[in-house]
Amino acid sequence: MQKVRENFLIASIICITAGGFFSVANLMSLAATIGLSGVVLFILGMSMKSEQGLSEEEIENWTPESTQLPDAGRVMYRVDVTLDEPKKCTVLCGPCGHVETLETDRPPKYVCPACSAQLWDEEE
Repeated sequence: MQKVRENFLIASIICITAGGFFSVANLMSLAATIGLSGVVLFILGMSMKSEQGLSEEEIENWTPESTQLPDAGRVMYRVDVTLDEPKKCTVLCGPCGHVETLETDRPPKYVCPACSAQLWDEEE
């Protein structure tokens, strides 16, 4: 189950609102039960921590999984480039699954050092 805190808070709002509607309908025992349940759910939801994403260190050290890519009639590859400084580029070679990390932007041409396959060549 994902986003547990948010689910508790939404359920609490629904219960509190339903309890209010039941109290207007003069069904006090039902209104009290559902309303108090909503308050308990709200307290539980507010006491939980929100789910955090990746830490700065995990983002900095991330690399793609080393797997072979399917053949699509040409050489397949995957290039990931960071947007922030320091620039880091990871290249995944599809035929052999080799992952290489470069400390620069995407280079204009690249040959895989593991299998010697030319992945791309951008002539200018």
